[in-house]
Amino acid sequence: MKIALFGYGRMGKEIEKIAIKRGHTVVLKITYGEEKKDLSNVDVALDFTYPSAAFDNVKYCLENNTPIVSGTTGWLDEYEDISEICKLHNGTFLHASNFSLGVHLFFELNKQLAKLMADYSQMYEPNITEIHHVKKMDAPSGTAISLTEPILENFKLDRWYLDILRKEEGLPIIAKRIENTPGTHIVEYESDVDIIEIKHTAKNRKGFALGAVIAAEFIHNKKGIFTMKDVLSL
Repeated sequence: MKIALFGYGRMGKEIEKIAIKRGHTVVLKITYGEEKKDLSNVDVALDFTYPSAAFDNVKYCLENNTPIVSGTTGWLDEYEDISEICKLHNGTFLHASNFSLGVHLFFELNKQLAKLMADYSQMYEPNITEIHHVKKMDAPSGTAISLTEPILENFKLDRWYLDILRKEEGLPIIAKRIENTPGTHIVEYESDVDIIEIKHTAKNRKGFALGAVIAAEFIHNKKGIFTMKDVLSL
C-alpha cells in the first residue's frame, strides 16, 4: 500500500518503520499546521495528530476518496458528524482509542469482569487509573473512557468523572502524566477487605503502531465505518 501519515511525531515515525517492514511505502508525511496535499497517489491515510486537527484531516480524506485510520483521541464529540460525511461520500473510516492488540483483549476481559462484579456492587466500588507521557494532550485517555462503558452499564452508573478525590456520584478516573510512559491502564474494584485489579501496561509504542498498520491493511479496498473489533473479529 501507499500510505499517507498525518502527524510525523514519535508515533508517526514508529508507524513508518513497521509499514516499511510489512512491505508498504510512506508517500506523504503531513505535519501539524501544514497545508493539505494531493492524495490521489495514496491508498490509505493514518492520522495521529492533535484533537484540534483530527476532524479536518479525516474529513479531507473522506472528501478525497482516501480510506483513513484515526488514532487521535479527544475529538470524538464530532464522531457522528464524521460518520455522516463518510456515508455521504461512500468512504472508509476506522477510529480506535488504542491500536494495541493486547488492549483490545484487555477490553474484552474488562467487559467480562464488569458483568461478574455487578452482582457484588454493594461490596465493591470500581475506579480506573490511566498513566501516560507528559505530552499527551487529553485526559482522561480515550482508552480509559472506552473502559468505562461496560462498568457504567453493569453498575448502573450515569457518568464517569475525573479525579477520584472529589468523591462524586459516578465512576472515578485518575489520570497521571509521567515522563517516558507509553501507557498504563488499571481497572480496580475495591471493598473494605480487598482489591480486585486488572492491568495493561504498554512497554513501548511498537504495539500501537503495529495495530494501526494492521488496521490500515484491513480497510484497504473496503467501504464503510469500522472499529478494531472488525479488524480482530471480536
